[in-house]
Amino acid sequence: MLTPSPPRTTAIIVGSGLAGLSAASQLISHNIPVRLLERAEKPGGNSIKASSGINGAPTKYQNVSDDAFYADSVKSAGKAMHSLTAEREKLIEALTNKSAAAIDWLVDEKGVDLSKVAVLGGHTYARTHRGAGQTPPGFAIVSTLLKGLKESPLFHLQTSCTVTKVLQSGPRVTGVEYACDDGKKEELHGPLIFATGGFGGDAEGLLARYRPDLAGYPSTNDPRPGTQPLLTAIGAQLIDMDQVQVHPTGFVDPAAPESPLKFLAAEVLRGEGGLLLLDGKRFINELETRENVTNAITATPPVSTSPKQWEVQLILDEGVYKAAKSHIDFYIFKKLMRKSTISDLDSNALPSIQEYAKAAAGKQKDSFGRTQFANWTLVDPTPESVVYVGAVTPVVHFTMGGVLINEKSEMLNEKNEPIEGVWGAGEVTGGVHGGNRLGGSSLLECVVFGRIAGEKCVEFVNSKQ
Repeated sequence: MLTPSPPRTTAIIVGSGLAGLSAASQLISHNIPVRLLERAEKPGGNSIKASSGINGAPTKYQNVSDDAFYADSVKSAGKAMHSLTAEREKLIEALTNKSAAAIDWLVDEKGVDLSKVAVLGGHTYARTHRGAGQTPPGFAIVSTLLKGLKESPLFHLQTSCTVTKVLQSGPRVTGVEYACDDGKKEELHGPLIFATGGFGGDAEGLLARYRPDLAGYPSTNDPRPGTQPLLTAIGAQLIDMDQVQVHPTGFVDPAAPESPLKFLAAEVLRGEGGLLLLDGKRFINELETRENVTNAITATPPVSTSPKQWEVQLILDEGVYKAAKSHIDFYIFKKLMRKSTISDLDSNALPSIQEYAKAAAGKQKDSFGRTQFANWTLVDPTPESVVYVGAVTPVVHFTMGGVLINEKSEMLNEKNEPIEGVWGAGEVTGGVHGGNRLGGSSLLECVVFGRIAGEKCVEFVNSKQ
């Protein structure tokens, strides 16, 4: 009579955004059971809302030999590279060197369409991938992975469940304590992957503690506490907690202009050729980094203080509309953008748009140094020219700081030593982006380090069997 095999150790994942789902996919592919805990009512996290795309280079969808991704990421990280330089370089190397494999995995193994590529602010080349259809990339990727996971009997998802404590036996992490809707605390035991996201919505907690200067700013994040304190309680080291990315373009909803929760105006709108006007005039190269565009806006007086916001117009022409139709149609449906004419804009707008159009057509150099105009096609703007318009303002969007990990997704303590039995991936971690995250690198970070965390957890489980 055959002796039955012992049951496989169950891996615990906290957070159902793209990092958690990528880790779960790796574990399931190695026949390891997964329990995934999500505190929200629905899975997907902020990843499911991502609309610009996912970076990758070099890939089969690019028409250039792109070897500048690492350099662009280091440049974007800025002064943060002066501390823990070697550790940051290894993280950025992992992010960029594994980016092409991440795209291949999603396309070839998971069947996600990522055939369209755009250039975003701070990128030397177009490397931000999304699908050619109507579905936004975040939703396309997350829903595809989630569907595949739900088909496996090894995958168990629980929503509306909040982790209250990380369990340890000596220095080794052994599981979590958590509570669901009934408030009853329970324990799960097994190796742990934390992928709980950032603290951009924790206005009264971690955000107030580390960036009090951002008090009053609207945010694209739902209001909920950050989870980093659960991890510092087990000795995890924090890094870059004051590095909070304020995205330059969150829509001001005309129906609720004072709402502190804003919907992101995807960076791809500028990448495909859109321009920004402040008091009817251009003021910056729209393809500068998010940090630089934001700083140019916030150097001027806000129009309101509760919430603290500015009045910037995002202008697109018919060419940009066709290139980003799925995005723009959705924004129009949500009444965040409108189809209009230049005559409906500020009186200063027409000369500014005319100058921009001349630069886009190659008739003159752009006064702000923009060299890529993508799909802008309007050559001779007149007051009757059709444009698509939305009001935008800077918004708290992404937290670059979190628990420090290494290139193996291992959480590090204050001695820079790995904490046994726990890994981190996604926005809950820090060190990857430094002072400024490139657009398109958040989804990439989730896939790259989520998969690494999953693989290292597999090795851990196999070593203990």
